[in-house]
Amino acid sequence: MTFSSEGLALSGLLHRADGDRAIVLTGPFTGVKEQVTGLYAKRLAEAGFTTLAFDHRGFGSSEGRPQHEDSQGKLADLRAAVGLLAGSHRVALVGICLGGGYAMRAAATDPRVTAVAGIAGAYNSPAWFAARMGLDAYRAALAGMLAHYDEFLPAVAPSGDAAMPGDEPWSYYSQHPLNWTNRVTRGSLHSLMTLDVLSVRPLLPPSLIIHGREDAYCSPELATAMAADKTVWLDTERHVDLYEAEPYVTQAVDETATFLRAHG
Repeated sequence: MTFSSEGLALSGLLHRADGDRAIVLTGPFTGVKEQVTGLYAKRLAEAGFTTLAFDHRGFGSSEGRPQHEDSQGKLADLRAAVGLLAGSHRVALVGICLGGGYAMRAAATDPRVTAVAGIAGAYNSPAWFAARMGLDAYRAALAGMLAHYDEFLPAVAPSGDAAMPGDEPWSYYSQHPLNWTNRVTRGSLHSLMTLDVLSVRPLLPPSLIIHGREDAYCSPELATAMAADKTVWLDTERHVDLYEAEPYVTQAVDETATFLRAHG
């Protein structure tokens, strides 16, 4: 299916279920609907929810500036996706990885959203980044991203210059290439480093966080600081365990479904 967001055609996968509960999903940095959001959409549909996973603008099969992380644009995409279902459903948001942060921000400013869940989420805070890097280093990093804003670099690589370097992201994305492109603009990194999620906490509807105790890519400290109404800690060994590994995906689906039935 396709739907429109600010005049851009976005490509989505809609799973229909009986009842009036629906979930819009948003996922990892550079991710597409054939990856982790598609898996969770299928599993949550089996649990009785109508679900929508889609490619954000610029990624996968959707229109938009190719391979560029547009924070405000992604929030507009989520508003459009919620609008598709809100007339006939109670709509919750579920975000995985970076999508966890976007789901929280979107839920905070869209009263049509009845509940929100983040799974292995990135609850970014520019102040937190600057405190740990040092303010001068943080500002220098942003300056470098702005100076090379339109240049591309690999999204993942086992080592070297990439947006997400290291064996762990490479192990997932290299095995799930369908509809996914291994590049992203350097300006996208500026969007990541300046996205503020923590500040929206007082504005949230009922909220759930599911996070791994070990996570080298999305900080457990920030997950704690997000202070959701309910937080569930799982004994993962890697961030990507919550993308596809069992028993963690089943645990996350079950916890999410139970919470949204009660609060969504």
